[in-house]
Amino acid sequence: MLAGFGGLLALMSVAGGDALWILRQAKRSNAAMRRTFLVRSHSLDQIRSGIYVSGTLARDYVLAVDSATAEQQRNKLQEIHGSTEAALSDYGRSLNVEEAAAFRSLSAEIHAYWKLVDLMLAPGREARRQRSASYFYNQLVVRREAMLDLADRVAQRNEREIAAGEETLDVTFDAFRLRLIVILSLTLAGGIGLAVVTARRLLRSQKELEALSMRLVNAQEEERRTIARELHDEVGQSLTALAMEASSAAVLAKDNLEFRERMHSIQHLAESSMNTVRNLALLLRPSMLDDLGLVPALRWQAREVAKRTGMKVRVQAEELAEDLPDEFSTCIYRVVQEALNNSVRHAHARSVRIQVSGSSSDVRLAIEDDGDGFDTRNARGLGLVGMAERIRNAGGHFQVDSSPGHGTTLSVMLPLNGRKA
Repeated sequence: MLAGFGGLLALMSVAGGDALWILRQAKRSNAAMRRTFLVRSHSLDQIRSGIYVSGTLARDYVLAVDSATAEQQRNKLQEIHGSTEAALSDYGRSLNVEEAAAFRSLSAEIHAYWKLVDLMLAPGREARRQRSASYFYNQLVVRREAMLDLADRVAQRNEREIAAGEETLDVTFDAFRLRLIVILSLTLAGGIGLAVVTARRLLRSQKELEALSMRLVNAQEEERRTIARELHDEVGQSLTALAMEASSAAVLAKDNLEFRERMHSIQHLAESSMNTVRNLALLLRPSMLDDLGLVPALRWQAREVAKRTGMKVRVQAEELAEDLPDEFSTCIYRVVQEALNNSVRHAHARSVRIQVSGSSSDVRLAIEDDGDGFDTRNARGLGLVGMAERIRNAGGHFQVDSSPGHGTTLSVMLPLNGRKA
C-alpha cells in the first residue's frame, strides 16, 4: 500500500510538473511570438508611413518657392530616411528563412527609392526645377507604389506567421492534452488497482478479525463454562459438605449450647456462600443451557431478572429444534442477557417481551421494551456493539429500532443453512 500510494503520488507529481512546464513554455512561446509580431507591425507601419510622407515632402520640395522652405522639406525627408532605415534594421533582426527573400526585395526597392529621392534633393531652385522633370517624378511615384505594395505583402506574410504560430500553439496544446489524458488515465488505472488491492487486503483483514473475534468469544464461553463447572462441582460441593458437617456437629453437641450455636452459624454462612457461588456459576454459564436447552434457560433468566429488579419479563418461545447449534444457543442467550441488562440500567423499562421462533431455515429473536428509548443514529453503546459482533460472527442479521420516549425493539435472525444474512 505504501509503495502504491507513493507511486501514485510520484506519478501525480510528475504529471503536475510536466503540465506546469508545458504551460510555462507555451506561455513564453506565445509571449515571444506576439512580441515579435508587434515589433514587426510597428516597423512596417513606420516604413509605410515614411514612404507615404516622403512622396508628399518630395513634391513640396520640388514645388517650394524659396530656398528656406525647400531646405525645411529636405531636412524632413532626411529624418524620414533615417527612421525608415532604422525600421528596416529592426524588422531584419526578427526574420526567419521563409521571410528573407521577400524582405531583401523590399529593402532593395526602398534603397532604390531613396536614391531617387536623394537625386531630387540637390540645392538650388533651377536644379530642383530640372529634377522635377516627369521622368524623375514618375519614377519616384512608381517606385513608391511598388514599395507600398511590397510592404503590404510583407505585412500579410507577417500575419500569416502569427497565424502559423497560433496553429503551432494549438498543436502544442493538443499534444499537452493528449499527454495529460494519458497520465491521468495511468493515474486513474493505478488508483483503481490500488483500491482493488487495498479493498482485498481490508476484506481479508476484516475476515481475519472476525475469525479472531469468534475464537475469542468461543474461548470466553468455554472459559465461563469451565469456571461455572468448577464453582458448581468443586466449590459448591465443598460448601455443601461444610454445611452438612456443621449441622451434624450441632446435633452431636447437645449439651454445649454455645458450640451448637456456633455450628449453626457456620452452617448458615456455608449455605449463604453456596447460594452466592451457585448464582455466580449461573451468571457465568447456566448449566440448564447445556442440559435443558435454550428456551428453559431463557425462562429461568426472565424469572431471575423479574425477581431481582421488579421488571415484568415475558417470554414467548416455541420449541426449537433439538439440533440447534450450541453457538446459536449461546448467542441468543447472551443477547437476551445484555438486552435485559440495558432495559434495567439505561431504558428504565417496566416490561419486556421476548419472542423466540424457529423454522427449518432460521431462528428469529425479538426483544421489545417500553423504556426511554434512544436515537439510534447518535447513541450506540458497547452493549449493542457486542451484540452486533456476536450475531455477525454467527452469520446473522441484527437490527435496532428505537426513538426517544418510544421504547426499543431488537430483531435478530440467525440462518441455520450457514448463509450470510
